[in-house]
Amino acid sequence: MAKIPARIQFSRGLNEEVIPDVRLTRSRDGGQGTATFIFENPKILDQGTTEDITGMYLIDEEGEIVTREVKAKFINGRPEGLEAVYIMKSKDDWDRFMRFMERYGEENGLEFTKSGK
Repeated sequence: MAKIPARIQFSRGLNEEVIPDVRLTRSRDGGQGTATFIFENPKILDQGTTEDITGMYLIDEEGEIVTREVKAKFINGRPEGLEAVYIMKSKDDWDRFMRFMERYGEENGLEFTKSGK
């Protein structure tokens, strides 16, 4: 079976090439978490329309994680960036998300840095 590359899409079938800045927060008990993806000038905005954006799809060999929480950031009336939020409601959601990010990070040269307190 061929390995499916981890990828992010905003419109089905159109892979996003811009690597996002991803910020994670997690509740103390580990039961809930939030991932905020910030894309500066993502390729999807080159289409000239934001109507093509139907959500953010995180796709890998395990399947798909979907969020509809996607907002465009406008500067001078033009979309310049996207912010997508994925909310994890359980430890299983968190673990699944981290497996996706591990694959995506390996394939795209991302590294995880823990914020200092």
